[in-house]
Amino acid sequence: MKFIIIGAYGKSGRELVSAAEKNGHEVLAVAHKKHDDIQFKNVLIKSSIDLTKEDIAGYDIIIDAISAWTPETFPIHTQTAIHIAHLIKGTKTRYIKIGGAGTMYIDSEHTRMLRDWSDYPKANLPLADALINNLNCIRSYSDIAWTYVTPAFNYDPEGIYTGQYRINEEDMELANLLKSQISYKDMAKAIIDLAEQQRYIRQRIIVFN
Repeated sequence: MKFIIIGAYGKSGRELVSAAEKNGHEVLAVAHKKHDDIQFKNVLIKSSIDLTKEDIAGYDIIIDAISAWTPETFPIHTQTAIHIAHLIKGTKTRYIKIGGAGTMYIDSEHTRMLRDWSDYPKANLPLADALINNLNCIRSYSDIAWTYVTPAFNYDPEGIYTGQYRINEEDMELANLLKSQISYKDMAKAIIDLAEQQRYIRQRIIVFN
């Protein structure tokens, strides 16, 4: 398979490139600026919202691992989703977006998200709200193959690779969600696995172990 990974120089992006190449896939690493200290086989330096149909032609999977942590950059999450949806409409290319745990429902009725929890870190609310807007935007597309993947509440960049993970759809009890964890390496494996297996089309899931 042929993968495009947007945000390839980020921590999640680097692990995704590694996991995809380990499984024998061709990968195009996309980023808005080059990092000379990190080497990829194939690189395209371009903003996600400037990608063209020609850039993505022939690729099976687009994984959006963009990291935007500041208020002025929050809009890029949804801007990218809208742009990619436009590019892949009418094609078989799949779009996988990595989101945030603040968007997870903490009740079976799907009326409360983690960001609504009284002890949710106030400093993280703006990002959570930006990602909720991003998720709602992606959900609105019924004519593309999308999957929204949320990492566990404790998303560990230093965690070891175990090759093990579990998946929940849409909701998790608050106590279990707060205890949930996943390493970046295991998260990358899960995403490449679900891409290969064509699972969870037009669904949001959480990955944990």
